[in-house]
Amino acid sequence: MKKITSLLLLLLWVESSLFAQEKPIKNVILMIPDGTSLSVVSAARWYQRYNHPEITHLNIDPYICGTILTYSSNAPIGDSAPTTSCYMTGYPSRAGFISTYPPADPGNDILPMNPDLAYQPLATLMEAARLVQNKSTGLVFTCEFPHATPADCAAHSYDRENYDWIAPQMVHNGVDVVIGGGVKILTPPLKDYLEKEGYKVFLNDMNNYRTCEKPRMWALFRDTDMSYDIDRDPSTEPSLAEMTQKAIQLLSKNENGFLLMVEGSKVDWAAHANDAAALITDMLAFDKACGVAFDFAKENGETVVVVVPDHGNSGFSIGSSKCTKYSQLTKEDLFGNISRIKTSASGLVEKLQKANVSRLKEIFIELTGISLTDDEYTQLMQCSDYNQSFLSDEERMKGSKLVQVVAKIIDGHTCFGFTTHGHTGEEVFLANYDPRSKGLTGHHTNIELNRYLYQALNLNTPLDSLTDKYFAKHTDVFTNYTYTIVKKNGAPVLQVKGKKAKLEITPNTNMIKVNNQDYKLKSVIVYVDKNNTFYVPRSLSNLLKGGKGGE
Repeated sequence: MKKITSLLLLLLWVESSLFAQEKPIKNVILMIPDGTSLSVVSAARWYQRYNHPEITHLNIDPYICGTILTYSSNAPIGDSAPTTSCYMTGYPSRAGFISTYPPADPGNDILPMNPDLAYQPLATLMEAARLVQNKSTGLVFTCEFPHATPADCAAHSYDRENYDWIAPQMVHNGVDVVIGGGVKILTPPLKDYLEKEGYKVFLNDMNNYRTCEKPRMWALFRDTDMSYDIDRDPSTEPSLAEMTQKAIQLLSKNENGFLLMVEGSKVDWAAHANDAAALITDMLAFDKACGVAFDFAKENGETVVVVVPDHGNSGFSIGSSKCTKYSQLTKEDLFGNISRIKTSASGLVEKLQKANVSRLKEIFIELTGISLTDDEYTQLMQCSDYNQSFLSDEERMKGSKLVQVVAKIIDGHTCFGFTTHGHTGEEVFLANYDPRSKGLTGHHTNIELNRYLYQALNLNTPLDSLTDKYFAKHTDVFTNYTYTIVKKNGAPVLQVKGKKAKLEITPNTNMIKVNNQDYKLKSVIVYVDKNNTFYVPRSLSNLLKGGKGGE
């Protein structure tokens, strides 16, 4: 009995010693394949196995460990804005809301929402990592930079479409490395600000982007979103894996560590378009980026990697009622045709619009392997926006779009199914690498995932307290001062007068004027027109007394 007790004590000592020797986490990489249902993961794995029989697993496979229930504040099916917002802030929010507290919707709210907090900007994990821990932060994506998922990390708005608010917030919010799409959206004033702050800015500049060693960099490609991976020209656009590698390389220069969000943005877009070829190949491109992150984390020993979609999309399925005896279909039946497709539906449309109509059937065969039937050919001719069609406007189908018809024709030659062009409400997969003994497994909610990321970052300041510190209502901060909101160049400006200073505060930036002199804050100013309120750091009141502010 004494020997057994001694052995147990020895085992407990060894176990506690191992835990004590675990390194603290310095880096967190959050990877989001936007709008990716589990069936898309399965299709990508089978597609890869069909084309490369020796590769039977995805990079994420060893780390798949659970599921996440993701939802909006008042609806089970969320869009990217409120779902990633919850990952970043810990609060579910409404459709279209970017890291902003939603209005209450009694009777429909899934959790009770406080009506007094409606439209309150909510501090994000990325803001917290920078402000509290002096970590570097990074965003990698294939959409345009103010799109919902990257915006959720570094901006605040109740309207995800309002790039006039979101883009400048993201530029002024201190993100160290940004790589993705949106050249046209980075206006000259925004570019000038970045360069004055010491950033290297590369616009459609592959060579200099690749050789950059500066720890602060913005590199954008194409006017808005980047290409689907199946359409990507490697000489002009980097892969998601390369962008992830570059971001990690630059962010790793900070001895305090980093937080990086990587989004496979256009998996979601392909699902919306019911474009199976683009959907599967973009998922595989994302999985390669996951391989980069996992390899770094395993070698580094101080990095947590979380892979999780923000929601499902399109009801995609392997197998469809349009294919008889689908349970007997071979791998060739299921993945042969899709593997012969060399372009996305939108990429094919771009080529069709530039080529003479006489080459339509030839181009279709060349890029999809599909020989058009007479009925399919007629459908294409009838598209209202097909500029090469020989039909008159009167003979065409109003509202019939070429990209939609192309996608439908291609889909008709596969045995995949789609139930919708929109989002779906099933829980999403979770993959997690954690070098400690504290990985997240099982089924969790989006709120619980936020808590895990918060804990992994070793944050000891609650996000709510950061929200109160950096995003207080101006009516509370300046309650003892004279203030007015005026319009300048069509934009609201908050003017505040004190005995020793006068402030002029413009929204969507971290720059204010103190006695007509520029003054830089650590956080961005947010204005909400719904309640005519500026959300500002509480310490700004100190500036009116002649002290320091913006801390």
